[in-house]
Amino acid sequence: MDKFEMAKEKFAALLEEQLKRVEKMNETKVPVDFSKLDKIIIGVAGGDGIGPAITGQSTRVMEYLLKDEIEKGKVEIRMINDLTIEKRAEAGKAIPDDVLEELKKCHVILKGPTTTPRKGDPWPNIESANVMMRKALDLFANVRPVRVPEKGIDWTFFRENTEGAYAVGSKGFAFDENINVDFTIVTQEGTERIIRAAFEYAKKNGKTRVTAVTKANIIKTTDGKFLDVFYKMAKEYPDITADDWYIDIMTAKLIDEKRRRDFQVFVLPNLYGDIITDEAAEFQGGVGTAGSSNIGNRYAMFEAIHGSAPRMVEEGRAQYADPCSVMRAVVLLLSHIGYQEEANKLEKALDICTITERKIYTTGRSDGATNEELTNYIIDTIKSL
Repeated sequence: MDKFEMAKEKFAALLEEQLKRVEKMNETKVPVDFSKLDKIIIGVAGGDGIGPAITGQSTRVMEYLLKDEIEKGKVEIRMINDLTIEKRAEAGKAIPDDVLEELKKCHVILKGPTTTPRKGDPWPNIESANVMMRKALDLFANVRPVRVPEKGIDWTFFRENTEGAYAVGSKGFAFDENINVDFTIVTQEGTERIIRAAFEYAKKNGKTRVTAVTKANIIKTTDGKFLDVFYKMAKEYPDITADDWYIDIMTAKLIDEKRRRDFQVFVLPNLYGDIITDEAAEFQGGVGTAGSSNIGNRYAMFEAIHGSAPRMVEEGRAQYADPCSVMRAVVLLLSHIGYQEEANKLEKALDICTITERKIYTTGRSDGATNEELTNYIIDTIKSL
C-alpha cells in the first residue's frame, strides 16, 4: 500500500474512534448520588512496585475510619489483585479484560502506582494502565490539590484526563524513516465538562479565580479551542475572575513568591496538567506527598501521583516507602463518597504527622520509619482528635 494511503487510513480510523468516544461521553451525563446507594463498593488495586505496600497501609486507615459503616454493610472494601505489570504483560493489554470487569463493579477505586513499560524494559509495549482506566471508565477530571498554608499556597488543579496529547498516545505512527507523527485531540464535549467542573468547584468552595493554562499562541487549533470554550463558559460565572496563562510562564509564576499566592483553581489540558502538578507538589514535600482524584460521572479513581519505584522493591526497601501520597488520595476518596467528617480527620492527622508535629518520618531507607510504623502513628493521632 502507498504510504500516503496508509496514513489516510490510520487517520480516518483514529477519527472514527474519537467520534464513537464523543457518543459515549453523552451517555452518562448525570453524576452518581452516593447518598442514595444501599452500599458503596470501594475497590483497592495495589498495582506494582511499592504500590501494594503503601496502598495496604492506606487501606488500614480507611478501614479504621469506616469501621462502623463497613460493619453496617453500607460500605464494602473489595481487593482487586491482578492490576499488575505481570498480568498486563501476559494479557498484552493495559488492563486485562477480567480486571476491567472487576473495576467496573466498584463505585470508586483506590489505586496504587502501576508500571508503564518504556524502551529497554523487559515488558511489551502496552499502554499505561492509568491512561486506559481513565478512558475505559471515562474519568475525565484529574483533580490535584496542593496546600502549603505557611507559604500562602492553596491550589486545586483540574487536569483534563481523557483528551489532549494522551488521548491517542499509542496511535501515532512512523510515516517513513524521517517522519514520525503523534496526535492531540480536543472535543467540544470533553473541553466543556472539565472547564465546567473547575468553575463549579470554585463556586461551591468560595474560590474567586479560575485560571486556564494552555499554549494557545502556538498550538492554535486544539489549545485555541480549549481557551475559546473557557472564556465563553466564564460568562456564566460572573462572580469568578477568569484569566489564562501560557504553560511556560505559568511554571515560572508558581515559584514567584509574590504572584503564586494569587492563584486558586487551575484548569488545563492533559499534558500540561501532568507536568505542572508535579512541579506544584514539590512545594508540599514532593510527589510522594500528593494524592489525586480522577472523576467521572459514573466512576472515580484515587491514587498517588508518583510512580511504582521498582528499585525500592529490588533493594528490599518497600516497607520504608512513604504511604502519605495514597493516604492523601484516601482523603479525596472519602470526601467524594460523602464521608467528609472522616476525610477531615485524616487530613488533619496527616498535617500533624507530616508537617506540624512529625515525631517520626520515612526516608525510604532503614534510617527512617517503616510505612507500618508511620501508619500506626497516623491512626493513633486520629484517635486523639
